[in-house]
This record gives sequence, structure tokens and C-alpha cells, in this order.
Amino acid sequence: MFAPFRSWFHGLILPMILPALLVPPTATAAPTPPVPPKDIDLVLCLDVSGSMDGLIESAKLRLWDIVNELAKVKPVPNLRVGLYSYGHNTYDAQSGWVRKELSLTTDLDDVYARLNALTTNGGVELVARVCRDALRDQPWSRQANALKIIFVCGNEEVDQDKQVKLGDVAEQARKAGIIINTIYCGPDNDTIAAGWRTFALQCNGSYANIDQDRARTQQVIATPFDKPLLELNEKLNRTYVAYGVAGREKLQLQKAQDAAAEKATAAGAAPAAALARVESKANSLYRNSTWDLVDRLKEDKTFDLSKLKPEELPEELRQLKPQERLEFLKAKAGEREKLQAEINQISAQRAKFIDEARKKMPKSESEKTLDEALKAIIRKQASAVGFEVPAASQP
Repeated sequence: MFAPFRSWFHGLILPMILPALLVPPTATAAPTPPVPPKDIDLVLCLDVSGSMDGLIESAKLRLWDIVNELAKVKPVPNLRVGLYSYGHNTYDAQSGWVRKELSLTTDLDDVYARLNALTTNGGVELVARVCRDALRDQPWSRQANALKIIFVCGNEEVDQDKQVKLGDVAEQARKAGIIINTIYCGPDNDTIAAGWRTFALQCNGSYANIDQDRARTQQVIATPFDKPLLELNEKLNRTYVAYGVAGREKLQLQKAQDAAAEKATAAGAAPAAALARVESKANSLYRNSTWDLVDRLKEDKTFDLSKLKPEELPEELRQLKPQERLEFLKAKAGEREKLQAEINQISAQRAKFIDEARKKMPKSESEKTLDEALKAIIRKQASAVGFEVPAASQP
């Protein structure tokens, strides 16, 4: 009775389905690990001898403009900034009057705090020494495609160091794949400017000359967007949830640098440094995962909030039940994203307003400000290592 069926099944159906039955089940592909962001390591070496007050003030005024420029490149980099000062009479003579202020860090508030603490006094400015120390002592990125750059700024002869030779430093930089750029703080037709240009070329770097005082004397354009941005910054600060031993101190540092940015702006002018800082706090280069729980949960998906000890939690989380704490932080994260989007939108409107106003102003002097010089060089060098660099903003 079943013989015809068996013949039909074995002769027609079985050959069709047997290959599928014999194929082993497809293994679930392992998730592709995320590609780490490309590193940009940037070390500033600032001359703090007696004649360099304008340079230091320019750095205080314009650091956040430089950060905002770097935030525009694609892919978004992992930015670390280091800082040296040199030429101060009170520094150790055995070190060549060079002081390492800060190792390469993502903590931009710390960078700004160190900048604001710098004073000028003296002295002997050993360019080769500070560059050698930066090459030797910084924890430079080991990524093959990282952009590693030093900017050394000063206004005296570049070859004052009789122990450490510029040629030796240039060779060390080339071997390490680190670019040294020079910023001469004076007119390009000065006889000593040529030495700064030559040293940059030896290091595969770029040279620029700036008017160190122009950043604090040039006209700052007030806009109708200034006040709303500062108000949004106050709301943004309330989304930070400090944790750990240093959390409370870092939260205070953040607020102190907001105040320092406003103070850095010339009296009577619009708060340009403060507004540039607000814009920086809304971009992805401003990261505080070492002390802020919102950033920590965003950057580290494996972070276990329940592992924190009660004393490591802020009071606002201690008052909540353990199961409520994560929802609280998710709400803070959502609030922050909305505020940052609003800041970015208003900052773009402000930039457009300023661009239109500048078109009606007389052409600026040939010498650049510190931020203009640094941004132009960074844009060129970032493009050379594969970053997508948008069109330059209106100078």
C-alpha cells in the first residue's frame, strides 16, 4: 500500500531536501567590534617670559575656538591635549627653565585651568629643550594613523639652547612621526623669524607668525544669541552627575572654568571665550567619563552602576532606590542631548551672524591671531592623515 509512496518520496522528494538537512546550521557571526576613533595628540609649548602676556591671554581666549574647529573633522577624533611652559625665571635652571604643565589628556577643563594659572616672568627661552622634553616625556599615541603635533610659540631667537641642538630634536621628531610646528610671535620680516621657519621645515611642520596681542584687542562682535547660550550652559551644567572620590572636585572645576572663560574676555566685550566654551561643551570632544556618570554610561556600555559604593554616589542618587538610579541617569542623558542640540543650533546662528558682520568690517592685518594660525595648520595636517576637513569658516 505504501510502496508507491515510498518510491515517490525516495525518488523525488528526498533528493531535494537531503542537501538542506545535511548543511550544518549557520553560526551566528560575532559582533564586529567598533572601530576606535583616530587620535589627535596636540601639545602646546608656550613661552612665558616677561614679554609674552599677550600670548598667554590669547591662549586663554581662544583654546575653545581651536577645540570647536577640531570637533568639525570627520571621523570625530579622540583629542588629547598636553601643555608646557618655558622661559620663566622661577623654573628650575637645570631643566632649562622648562615646566611640564600637563600630560596628554582628554580633560579639557584641566587644560584650561592650567592655562589660566600661567604667569610670565623672565627669562631664557630654550625652544630645543621644551620640544625635546615634549617628544620624550609625553605618552604619545601608538596608532599608526594618529596625528601627533607640537606647537611651540615664542618671540626670541629659536637657537638659544647650546646643550640641546635643534637639528637633533628635528631628527627625533621625524623618527617618532611627530610634527613640530612653530609660531613666531612677531612680524614675519624680523630677522629672527627665519630661524623659526627653518626649524619647522626641519620637523616636517609648518611656520606661522602672529600678533600675540591682537586677539585681545580686536573687536568682539556681540550677538542676540549670546545670552540664550549662556542660559543654556547653566541648564547643561545641571545634567552632570558627579561620582567617585574626585567627582565633586571636578564638578567645581567645571564651574570654575566657565567663570574663567568669561573673565578671560576683554572688559566690556561680548563673552567670546565663554561662548566658545559653551559650544565646546555641546560637542563630542568634551568628555568627562572619569567623574560624570552620564558620560561614563554613554562611553562604557559594560559599566555596572551597582558596583559603586554608597560613598561614591552623589546625594541625589543615594536617595533613590537602586532600580531607580539608572532611569534617573537615562533621563539626565536625554535632557543633555536636547540641550546640546539646542546649543549647536543657536551656535550656528551666532556664527552666521558674526560672519555677516565681519564681511562689513575692514580687512584684518596680515598677521594672524593664535587660534587662526593653529586652526589653519591643524586643518592642513589633519587632512594629510585622512581626516575629512570641512571648508574653513569665515576668518
